[in-house]
Amino acid sequence: MSDFRTAEAAKPDPIDLSIGSRLRLRRLSLGLSQNTLAQSLGITFQQIQKYERGSNRIVASRLFHLARVLQVPVQYFFQDLVAQDHLPIAASDHRDAPSSPDSVPDLLTQRDTIRLIQAYNRIEDAGVRRQVYALVKTLGNMASPNPVNPNSANSIPGDHGS
Repeated sequence: MSDFRTAEAAKPDPIDLSIGSRLRLRRLSLGLSQNTLAQSLGITFQQIQKYERGSNRIVASRLFHLARVLQVPVQYFFQDLVAQDHLPIAASDHRDAPSSPDSVPDLLTQRDTIRLIQAYNRIEDAGVRRQVYALVKTLGNMASPNPVNPNSANSIPGDHGS
């Protein structure tokens, strides 16, 4: 086997990286440890680590079970993929380009982002969730040169029509 082929085989596929990133986001937003998630699936926490890093692929049946445990549709894991070329939106081969502060994978590496999501998910009152969302959106728009479309206020993350 050539050295080139060995190096390519060791590099995780961008799709596996994207799915792993979505898995980690959902697990952390629910406040689950890798061990707790692994136990609910009958696997080791090391396997969850490998899934989240994209170093191990998730087979269809496992992805289905993960979606059920994490209370999301299977499609959730594919939301960051671009349909025409199957590459994650945030993953580009332009590693020298500055990363966008709005990039989901970049945000997932920040502990404060995860804490904010966890705290937001603990708010049971839908009205309070809408107010918190409106406050954060307003503050974000004040600091951003590209404000969010004001008509998008009707779509509030985590608001399930309650």
